[in-house]
Amino acid sequence: MAKIDARRAQAVLADPGGMRAVLLFGEDAGLVRERAESLVRSVLGGAMDDPFRLADLTREEAARAGVLAGEAAALAMTGGRRVVRLRDATDAHANALKDMLATRGEALVVMEAGELTARSKLRVLAEAAPDVAAIPCYRERDEALSGTIARLLREQGVQAEPAAVTWLSGRLGEDRMMLRRAVEVLALYVGQGGKVDEEAAMACVAEGAAMDLDEALMAATGGDAVAADRALDAAFAEGANPVMVVRATLRHMQRLHEAAVAGGDSGVLRPPVFFRHKPAFDRALRNWPVAALEAQGAALLEAEKRTKTTAFRESDLAIARAAIAAIARQAAGFNRR
Repeated sequence: MAKIDARRAQAVLADPGGMRAVLLFGEDAGLVRERAESLVRSVLGGAMDDPFRLADLTREEAARAGVLAGEAAALAMTGGRRVVRLRDATDAHANALKDMLATRGEALVVMEAGELTARSKLRVLAEAAPDVAAIPCYRERDEALSGTIARLLREQGVQAEPAAVTWLSGRLGEDRMMLRRAVEVLALYVGQGGKVDEEAAMACVAEGAAMDLDEALMAATGGDAVAADRALDAAFAEGANPVMVVRATLRHMQRLHEAAVAGGDSGVLRPPVFFRHKPAFDRALRNWPVAALEAQGAALLEAEKRTKTTAFRESDLAIARAAIAAIARQAAGFNRR
């Protein structure tokens, strides 16, 4: 079967049917793990802890000749379909998958991998096999990210106002594990059957890394490079990643631009500016010309393309820090006029 797109992925995850294997790959390790758990649950149901139905293979075990094929062909002593899970699949396992597909077996093999190029041996084999699903797991953005946040909240038994979802998508970044933790906290905060509004979202999420990052952005657009750098250090210490920083900075500059072209009125923004930050936001709005905001927006879009991972890569850290520093320098120049 060919690579499964996002629209079909949920159906396969809920019911892999006659698939003999599913390859999950991509840059979002949290999403890979989440989808693997969903697959295991869809097959095993309440038997997730049954050692006769779930086999976890290490990378080394799965690469040995005959091991993967043997596990996939084995029958569960307690009955039911088995799942064979490999959490660190690489091209070194392409032959093992090929041998497994050449033998008979009823188990579902779930393979979790990182980024695989289009020429990857494992990916090419998976996408060509009629009974294997290859599902890419890339970071979600914009509407897709908002939709996921709303869905995860519904799964926790709570609803969310659209403005709250928009606010959350601009603050939580794209790391799936961080996203799930924040959703669980929100669900506990509002209670079963409750509704998440902007106030609840801010109360639960606007702290730690997100709050420090907001402080860094307000200081940078106000021209205070020292305060911006100090707040950015605190945000990284609290768990912020370069992708989160660049995307939040881009969103902040876009909101300034939106208010600027609306006559310099921050009251038009939805969600509204957090009351604590409104004085600093309005000062920046008065100082920044529309053309400068547009130029910074273009630079941040380019920076976003260059930050390829949510991990703490030195190159991505440098890009995020440079983006904040450039804004602070330009704002300081406006202040001296």
